[in-house]
Amino acid sequence: MTGKKKDIRALTKDQLRLFFEEIGDKAFRGNQVYEWLWSKGAHSFDDMTNISKTTRQLLEDNFVINHIRVDQMQRSTDGTIKNAVRLHDGLIVESVLIPTATRTTACVSSQVGCSLDCKFCATARLKRMRNLNPDEIYDQVVAIDRESRLYHNRPLSNIVFMGMGEPLMNYNNVLEAIDKITAKEGLGMSPKRITLSTSGVPKMIKKMADDQVKFKLAVSLHSAIDEVRTSIMPFNETFPLLDLKEALEYWYAKTKSRITYEYIVWDGINDRKEDIDALIRFCSYVPCKINLIEYNPIDDGEFQQASGKAINNYISALESTGIVVNVRRSRGKDIDAACGQLANKS
Repeated sequence: MTGKKKDIRALTKDQLRLFFEEIGDKAFRGNQVYEWLWSKGAHSFDDMTNISKTTRQLLEDNFVINHIRVDQMQRSTDGTIKNAVRLHDGLIVESVLIPTATRTTACVSSQVGCSLDCKFCATARLKRMRNLNPDEIYDQVVAIDRESRLYHNRPLSNIVFMGMGEPLMNYNNVLEAIDKITAKEGLGMSPKRITLSTSGVPKMIKKMADDQVKFKLAVSLHSAIDEVRTSIMPFNETFPLLDLKEALEYWYAKTKSRITYEYIVWDGINDRKEDIDALIRFCSYVPCKINLIEYNPIDDGEFQQASGKAINNYISALESTGIVVNVRRSRGKDIDAACGQLANKS
């Protein structure tokens, strides 16, 4: 238990400066502490070596640093790393480092469990226990950056919010974390290297556009027919495709940023010609590209990867209409680190 101590990373730099002014110290001390907390990733006040022991003790008496701990790290045969991350209250989320020949990508979580109910996703079965705080999201990125440097000899190059949870259901904390990740006083990463993936919450997509965010948007679509999409993603009944279409048109009008649709093709669910035709129509609304994602089973056998022929039918139809399509082969399957598999089995 931390008693009544306040989480110091919940304070802004100005609030830290004010704290030091109020105790009769110099305001710039707040700048030093802020740098230790964010740029240098300090896990304890004793790490802050350019601050006097008396001041460090004062911080210890008043504040706590609720940093994450990597409880278990698993390494795949393909170089993928999965972290089971223990939070300060004992709950666990998972994050993944995905390496390729040219980049390393952090797949980070935004919620413990998930607010939504996609039937093909292991995380959705956990239900949402709570939202992650901005520092808990930030810490996942810091941990993966260190692993990238250690195991792949290069810094982290990209971040995707495709881990556990629906990022737009934790909007304020996710955006604050991204602000810290992209700030010079944080990790200094370009927002163009960050992609937020949502299952499609129209109101919040419009809010992102109004807030003029600079990162990229991906939408887990999986079907452009309402009945089919609702059968696999039941929340689609609340946020139907017409509302999603309008939100994405609004997004593009405001940001001029192309959308990525993530799309899994399943046997007997969305592998018909009418499914392909509906997707092509949906792609006509705003500039976009399609990532066809390999499906990763989650034990119950209800969903099965479509045949190679069905995938090729999608590719040829999409490309014949000028739509950019990429086939994404999943990585980290042997450690349950692939898309849709994050379920805290550890």
